[in-house]
Amino acid sequence: MKIIEILKNGKLNVSCELFPPKMGSELIKAKTVVKEMAKLSPSYMSVTYGAGGTNCENTVEIADEIQNVNGITALAHLTCVASERPKIKEVLTELKNKNIQNILALRGDLPADPSVKLSTSYQHACDLMQEIKKNGDFCIGGACYPESHPESPSYEKDIEYLKIKAESGCEFLTTQMFFDNNILYNFMFRLLKKGIDLPIVAGIMPVTNAKQINRICSLSGTALPPRFRAIADKFAHNPAAMKQAGIAYATEQMIDLFANGVNNVHIYTMNQPDIAGQIMQNLSEIIHQ
Repeated sequence: MKIIEILKNGKLNVSCELFPPKMGSELIKAKTVVKEMAKLSPSYMSVTYGAGGTNCENTVEIADEIQNVNGITALAHLTCVASERPKIKEVLTELKNKNIQNILALRGDLPADPSVKLSTSYQHACDLMQEIKKNGDFCIGGACYPESHPESPSYEKDIEYLKIKAESGCEFLTTQMFFDNNILYNFMFRLLKKGIDLPIVAGIMPVTNAKQINRICSLSGTALPPRFRAIADKFAHNPAAMKQAGIAYATEQMIDLFANGVNNVHIYTMNQPDIAGQIMQNLSEIIHQ
C-alpha cells in the first residue's frame, strides 16, 4: 500500500522508525526488533539509510523484512549526498524487485569524513525526488523542519524549498522531532499560506535518556521548552524515572496533536520496541476509537 493512502484514510495513524545495523552480524538482532515492533501494528514502519549509503543493502533487507515477512507497509529512506546516479538506480531497482513502493527521499547529512566524495549527480533532496519519479511508481515522502533546517539561511527560504519539493514529486512530509506542539501548529499554518497542502506526519522522539538531549539539540537545532528542561533536570540522574517521564511527555504530545487534528504521528523509536509499546498502550483507546 502507498503511504499517501494511509495518511488520507481519516484514521489516527501511528508509525515507527527503525535504523538498520551497521554490521551484517547484527542483522538477525535487527530482524527481531522488526518482529517485536510489528506486533504493535503500526500504520507503517520506516527504515533509515546509512550515512553516505554505506549500509544501504541492510536498509533494503530490513524494509523487505518489515513488509514481506511481517506484513507492515515499509517506508525505505534513501539519501543522495554521497551517491551517484548509477547507485541510486541500483537501489531503486532492488526496492522495486521487493515491491517496496514508498521512499523517504533525503539529501542526507554531510559526511563527517572529509575523504568521502560528495555527489555530483544530486545537490538537494528535490533532485533525488525527480530521479525517483523517473524510475518507478513510488510514493515519495520528504523531510521538513518545523524550526527551520539548521543550514537554511532563513525560515522563509526553508519553506520556499519545501514548495520546490512538492513540485518535484513529494507527496507527504515527515517532520524533524520537536518538543513544543505550538511550533508545529505555527509551521503548518505557514505552509498553507504558501500553498503547500501536503499531509504532515509529526515526528515525535521519546527522550528516555538524559544523554540524548544535548546530542538532539546540537544535531537538529531543536528547541527544548522550559517544561521539558525541568523534567530532564529533575530526573537526569534516575534512568528509570527519566524513561518513564520521557514516555509520558511523548504520550501527552501525541494526545494534544490528535485532539488538534494532526492525525499522523511518527515515533522515532531508536530501535526500542518496549518504549514504542508503552506509548501505544497509553494511547490504545484513543487510536482505536
